[in-house]
Amino acid sequence: MYIGIDLGGTNIRVAAIEDGKILQMQAEPTNAKGAENVVLEQMARLIEAVITPEVKGIGIGVPSVVDREKGIVYNVVGIPSWKEVHLKSFLEDRFHLPVAINNDANCFALGVAHYGSLRKSKEIFCVTLGTGVGGALVLKGKLYNGHNTGAGEIGSIPYLDKDYEYYCSSRFFVGKGTTGKDAAIAGPGPIWEEFGQHVGKLVQLILYAFDPEAIIVGGSIAKAFPLYQEPMWKEIRNFPYPASVENLKIGPADVNDAGILGAALLCE
Repeated sequence: MYIGIDLGGTNIRVAAIEDGKILQMQAEPTNAKGAENVVLEQMARLIEAVITPEVKGIGIGVPSVVDREKGIVYNVVGIPSWKEVHLKSFLEDRFHLPVAINNDANCFALGVAHYGSLRKSKEIFCVTLGTGVGGALVLKGKLYNGHNTGAGEIGSIPYLDKDYEYYCSSRFFVGKGTTGKDAAIAGPGPIWEEFGQHVGKLVQLILYAFDPEAIIVGGSIAKAFPLYQEPMWKEIRNFPYPASVENLKIGPADVNDAGILGAALLCE
């Protein structure tokens, strides 16, 4: 049994997990404006609510750059006080268990790659479309982290007059005077046609850089996948190397709580 933690600027979720099943979960809004120690103690309190003697380790997904060896997280998105937090040493001293930390997009990818319907694929690229754009690469079931757990973070790559994150996240809809949720309620229309074209360009970028067997889409905007799937594929088919597109599988994540499940896998 392991503990998986999904830390975000909005919520903290902590779960006891065994064999890919969540046995117990505690969740509450993150005290994001609190001092560094306030958030640390909040996390520790939630861990105490689910920990048992059978727990062998604690895995954590954090929206930040991570020094995986030392367990230090830097400039955590949504928690201003977390500039440089020695999270691993804090939790290991408190609970006397091994602690593993990684970027939250990587944890999501690990969860999807191990428990999703495309888990038999050898190369999976996971892209999250939500408040921002994240990405992670899984090769034969193992994460490719990069030096600072930032491999695959494609959202900041320049695109048109801004970057891919602007055109393929909720920021795109805000720029149009609406939200992704409201656009989804409104249903098919020109805004989704345009959004799908931008996502198609993003997929082309992924193909150029990684040429994966499958691309899994996560994040809040993945729920509206049918609304932009067709214009996305129309753009993808313009890719100059047809063999990379011919057998490419693309679809929304089909794993609930992939991020927290992936966090627990960091310990195994």
